[in-house]
Amino acid sequence: MALLAAGAWALIAAAAPSAGRAPLRFAWLSDTHVGSDRGAADLRTSVEDINKQANLAFVLVTGDITEMGLYENLRTAKDILDGLRVPCYVIPGNHDTKWSESGGSDIMRLWGAERFVFESGGVRFIGMHQGPVMKMGDGHFAPQDVRWLDGLLAEPGAAAKPTVFVTHYPLDESIANWYVVLEKLKTVPTVAVLVGHGHTNKAMDFEGLAGVMGRSNLGTKEAAPGYTIVEIDGKAMTFAERTAGRTRAPWHRIGLVKDGLPAVLKSRRAAGAVNPASAPPRPDLWVNGLFPGVRVRWRFEAGWTIASSASVSGDTLIFGDASGAVRALRIADGSIAWEFKTDDPVYSTPAVAGGRVVFGGTDGAIRALDARLGTLVWKLQTGGPVVASPSIADGVVYIGSSDHIFRAISLASGDPVWSHPGIEGFVETKPLIAGGLVIFGAWDGRLYALDAKTGRLAWTWQGEQPSPYYAPAACWPVAAAGKVFIVAPDRMMTAIELGTGREIWGTDNLSVRESIGISEDGRRVFVRTTDDVIAAVAPDADGQETLWEIEAGIGQDISSAQLAEKDGVVFYGTKNGLLLALDAATGVIKWRHRVGAALLNTVTPISGREVAVTDFDGRVSLIVSEK
Repeated sequence: MALLAAGAWALIAAAAPSAGRAPLRFAWLSDTHVGSDRGAADLRTSVEDINKQANLAFVLVTGDITEMGLYENLRTAKDILDGLRVPCYVIPGNHDTKWSESGGSDIMRLWGAERFVFESGGVRFIGMHQGPVMKMGDGHFAPQDVRWLDGLLAEPGAAAKPTVFVTHYPLDESIANWYVVLEKLKTVPTVAVLVGHGHTNKAMDFEGLAGVMGRSNLGTKEAAPGYTIVEIDGKAMTFAERTAGRTRAPWHRIGLVKDGLPAVLKSRRAAGAVNPASAPPRPDLWVNGLFPGVRVRWRFEAGWTIASSASVSGDTLIFGDASGAVRALRIADGSIAWEFKTDDPVYSTPAVAGGRVVFGGTDGAIRALDARLGTLVWKLQTGGPVVASPSIADGVVYIGSSDHIFRAISLASGDPVWSHPGIEGFVETKPLIAGGLVIFGAWDGRLYALDAKTGRLAWTWQGEQPSPYYAPAACWPVAAAGKVFIVAPDRMMTAIELGTGREIWGTDNLSVRESIGISEDGRRVFVRTTDDVIAAVAPDADGQETLWEIEAGIGQDISSAQLAEKDGVVFYGTKNGLLLALDAATGVIKWRHRVGAALLNTVTPISGREVAVTDFDGRVSLIVSEK
C-alpha cells in the first residue's frame, strides 16, 4: 500500500499542469440538510458563492442532501444545485435513504444515479454511498454498488490511476462491510477518502489511507454557512474552509510522500496518533462453532439489497429486492419457483392470502400476483412510491403509500374498497388489524386507527416528542388484552387502549427503540432495547410488568427489525448479522448463529427449528437447528 501511495503522487505530479498554470481546484459541500430550518437558504448562499469563483472545476456533495429524504426537499436541493455553473457530483447520505418515502428511488429519478465516477486533473473520483436504506443501523455498501466498484477497479489502467474515493460515513466500523471496500481501495493508488456525516473538519486515517471529513454546509446564528475548497497539484492535496466569501488558510494538507507514505500520516504515526495494528477487527464466524447443531440448509444470492422480509406461501418463500425482482424460492432447497420483475426497487414485505401475494413497489404500484405461478393478477397505481408492507384480513388488503393516502383494496379484484387521505407523513410499517380497526404509524409522529370497514378515523395518538424522528413509524404494532403496544425512537414503550386511543401507560425504563413482537398465544409482548437486553412484558398488566429480561450479548443495537415467535421460540436478527433464538417462556438463549456482517431484516420463522433470513447483502438463508 505504501508503494501505491507513492505511485499515486508520482502519477499526479506527472499529470499536473505545467509551471504557471493553476492546479485542480474544486468545491466540496456536505450535509446540506435541505428541509431543516436553514438548509435551503444556506445551500443557495454557497452556490452563489461558488459561482463567483472562476477557477473551480466541479463540485462534490457528500451526502445528507436533505433532512429527511422527502421528494419536495430533494427537488428543492436539485433545483438549487442546478444553478451551479460547473458540474456537480452527488451521493446521498443516511438522512436521504433511511427516512426516505421512496426508498432512495427519488434520488435516481432526480439525478439519474446515486453514484458517480469521473476524471479530472489526472485523478479518478469515485463516489458511492453506504445507506442504510429504510433501516436504522450501521451503514452498508450495497452488493450492486460493490459489484460496480469491482468493475471500475478491474478496468485497464485502473491500477495506475490516482483515485479519490467519496462516501458519506467514515470508512470504518460504522459501515457494516467497510472492510470490503477498504481492501479494494488498497489495491489501487488511493490518494484520499473524502467523507461527510460528522459536520466538522477532521483528518482521519483508514488503515493507512488518508481520510478527510468535511464540514456541514449549515451555518448558525453566529456563523455563516460554509464548505471546503480542495486543491490538488503535483506536491500536495490541501483543504481550506470557505465562509462568507473568504477562503481561509488550509487546515489540512496531504503532502509529498516520504518513505512511501503521505507526509501527514508519517508524522502522525511518529507521534503515536495512528497505529495500523489497532485497525478494527473483521467480523468472523467463531460463535457458530459454539452451536454446531445450527447450520445453513441453503442460501440464495440475489445480488441486490434486500431491505424487507420474506413471506411464507405454501412450500415457498417470497421476497423482493432493490432490482425490482420478486421471487418465490422453494423452502426445500432454495431453488427459484418463479420470478416477477418490476422496474424499480421493492422494499415491501409481501402479504399472502387467498392464493395471492400482494406487495408495494417504489414505482408507486400495489400488485397482486398468483402465489403459485407468479403471474400478475391485478395492479393498482398510487400517487407516490410504496415502501409500506400490506396486511390482509377478510379478503381486504390494507396498505399505506407515500402519497399520504391509506387504502383498503379488494384482494380478489384490486378495486378500491376505501381510501383515507390526509396522512401527513409517509407510511413504511405493516399495519395491525385488530378489534375492527387498522392501526399504523407514520413519519409524522402519529399512530392512526381507522375503521377497517369504512376507513373513517377512529383515533390518533401522539407521544410527548412531536418530532417525526420519534414517530412509531417503523415498529409493527401488536395487540393483546384490549391494548395496542408500540415502541418508538424516543425509547418509550406505550400501551394504548384499543377501542379509544387512550394512553394506558408509557415508560422508558427498558430503553426500547423500534423492535417489538408478540407470542403466538398473545400472552407475551417481546421488545429489544438499545443496550443489549431482550425482554418479555405481560400485556394484561395495569403497567409495564416484565416477565423476563436477559442480556442478549449483542451490544448496542438500533435496528428496526421486529421480533418473531414460532412454536415457543423467539427469533431476532441484529444490525450486524447475528441471529438469536430464545425460549419464549423464559428468555433463555437456545442458540446464536452469525449469518454474516450485514443487517438482518425481520426474520420469518417456519417452525421452532427453521427460520428464513434476508439481509442487506442480498441473501436469503434458511437456518435450521437440530433441536
